[in-house]
Amino acid sequence: MNHFDSANNISLQFGHRGKVAIFIDGNNLFHAARFHNIDIDYNKLLRVLLGDGRLFRAFFYTGVDAGAERQQGFLLWMRRNGFRVVQKELKTFYDGTRKANLDVEIAVDMLSLAGRYDTAVLVSGDEDFVYAVNSVAYKGCRVEVAGFRSNTAPKLIDVADCFIDLGEIAEKVRKDFSHSARYEDRDIHVSQQPPPLQTFIEPVPAVPSPPPCLVEDDHAFHPAIGSIIESSSTEDADQFGPGGDFIRVTDDQ
Repeated sequence: MNHFDSANNISLQFGHRGKVAIFIDGNNLFHAARFHNIDIDYNKLLRVLLGDGRLFRAFFYTGVDAGAERQQGFLLWMRRNGFRVVQKELKTFYDGTRKANLDVEIAVDMLSLAGRYDTAVLVSGDEDFVYAVNSVAYKGCRVEVAGFRSNTAPKLIDVADCFIDLGEIAEKVRKDFSHSARYEDRDIHVSQQPPPLQTFIEPVPAVPSPPPCLVEDDHAFHPAIGSIIESSSTEDADQFGPGGDFIRVTDDQ
């Protein structure tokens, strides 16, 4: 089994990883990270997974509720920061849960793009991807699997060229809460849970409010991800916060 150098954020033994395509199973990653009490910073995650390679594409797959404004804001920020978002509308099941299965979309994209990238990084612990990982490997591509070991199927780890245990490098992908409140990854997945029970609260008599005044809002929401801006337009970047280091997305034929 090959290993991952968490100090330098690169995979060892196989040398340079070339063009890297990243496929993130958003729902699977969210629930695994929540199990480990970790909030993922997708900016940091992308940089760690990219390592010494050149980014070909970074895909983020998730189910969404078209009427959820906060979810749409999160996805807009993801798109403006280097991710190709693939979404599917949530379906409601008999037990009240809402889910959207994007396994087929992930597998098809990995296979159809094989040969245009050198290394594929699958961020998921789902055993259903074993056959897809094997198929991509047979096409001559290097395939890495990233996830939390306790939430990743052993068979998926076995077929990968390298397994990146996010639990061992949690501090490198954990969200920094020292900044003001921002969009969080839970905003995109929270609607996939059954709605909480509503309790009755007796109304309190209204109290006359003081005259309105202009107060600067120090707690406005800002997107959670840093500045991996694919576009060259600084006007769009300024709308969501200060820019940082950029990762250039390659699209070599």
